[in-house]
Amino acid sequence: MDTETKAPHPPPPPVAAEHYHRFHLPHQHLNTVFGNDWFALKAEAFARFFGTPVFLVAQTLIVAVWIGLNVSGMTKFDVYPFILLNLAFSLQAAYAAPLILLAQTRQADRDKAHTDADAQHREALAQAAEQRQILAAQQSSQMMELLQQNTQLTELVKELSQHIEVLTRDLHNRVCDDDADE
Repeated sequence: MDTETKAPHPPPPPVAAEHYHRFHLPHQHLNTVFGNDWFALKAEAFARFFGTPVFLVAQTLIVAVWIGLNVSGMTKFDVYPFILLNLAFSLQAAYAAPLILLAQTRQADRDKAHTDADAQHREALAQAAEQRQILAAQQSSQMMELLQQNTQLTELVKELSQHIEVLTRDLHNRVCDDDADE
């Protein structure tokens, strides 16, 4: 038994990102929600930050400290009923709601574009599979034809071999008969 170890098969070549995402490229402009400038990137980051636990915990701490300082009497910049705090919440809501709605709308646009690109990709895969099936059927048909031709040739060789055997036997018998006559 051979004790040599076989070298592992080389890894397949990596698929280029452009080729893999070729159906998503027409929708690339939708990847950034607010555009590509400085303000747009900051606005998107801010809108995404609103729903994080860090934001909720930080806001809760700020409100607790705000109320704690004013109730304890350490400072008197916003005494009960905390009108300045309500104004801050209203200002925050006035900016947060449109940013969040805009982010949701653009995310829906991106989701639709990616769904369309995925559908195109699936369609391309289906067409490629159909072409492979047609090619496989053609190759199978050619293989059957070649197999039939091979069978016919084998039968012809068998017939010719039998004919040669008969002729050889006849020749052998004639030679033997001629030797016996002499």
